[in-house]
Amino acid sequence: KTTKKHPSSGINAEWPLRPGSDPKNAETFAFQAEIAQLMSLIINTFYSNKEIFVRELISNASDALDKIRYQSLTDPSVLEGEKDLEIKIIPNKDDNTLTFYDTGVGMTKADLVNNLGTIAKSGTKSFMEALSAGADISMIGQFGVGFYSAYLVADKVEVHSKNNDDEQYIWTSSAGGSFTIHQDEDAEDVPRGTKIILYLREDMTEYLEEKKLKDIIKKHSQFIGYPIKLQVEKEREKEVSDDEAEP
Repeated sequence: KTTKKHPSSGINAEWPLRPGSDPKNAETFAFQAEIAQLMSLIINTFYSNKEIFVRELISNASDALDKIRYQSLTDPSVLEGEKDLEIKIIPNKDDNTLTFYDTGVGMTKADLVNNLGTIAKSGTKSFMEALSAGADISMIGQFGVGFYSAYLVADKVEVHSKNNDDEQYIWTSSAGGSFTIHQDEDAEDVPRGTKIILYLREDMTEYLEEKKLKDIIKKHSQFIGYPIKLQVEKEREKEVSDDEAEP
């Protein structure tokens, strides 16, 4: 592994991340040291109330929606790409993914690099100190690093984001000290906003269950000022004919 500077970012980056694991046009960035340390702590420590990640991601989505709503008060054209201001939660049992999608302000490429990993937030160190002094993981949002709670249940996270001032970019990380950013023409279009896809750990599939998600949303996020839509599977019973039946 060699460390080299990205001409475009001036950030030291480990290269390559994992051969063949990321698109050719992906740029790799190193997490700022305290953030990497926090992620390691979140991944390797046992926390009983992992469900708080749902609250944190919904809360961040609500903040992003607030931002675009405020912008629209002075410039209604910012809503042209997507008029509805809402949060969608999409469990997918086939792929073992849980997606949080908001039609908020979205992030530019620079926002993704700076806000999700390379610039230390003042709360990162304070939160780790609070944790070691016995604070609960549920306080993560108060320190401004709630996004990383996704790693309580996921071993890989993708953030697809589209801001009105930039193209759509995809941030990807399986932790391990680095993340990548790339453009993907084949990815489903996000007109504006952010889609966070959590690739759940094998033992976390309970968070794909409709009842569990409904209960968590009701418990933690009932005061969010935007519609929260949970996509549910409609199951249809199909009659098995005699010759299809198990012998």
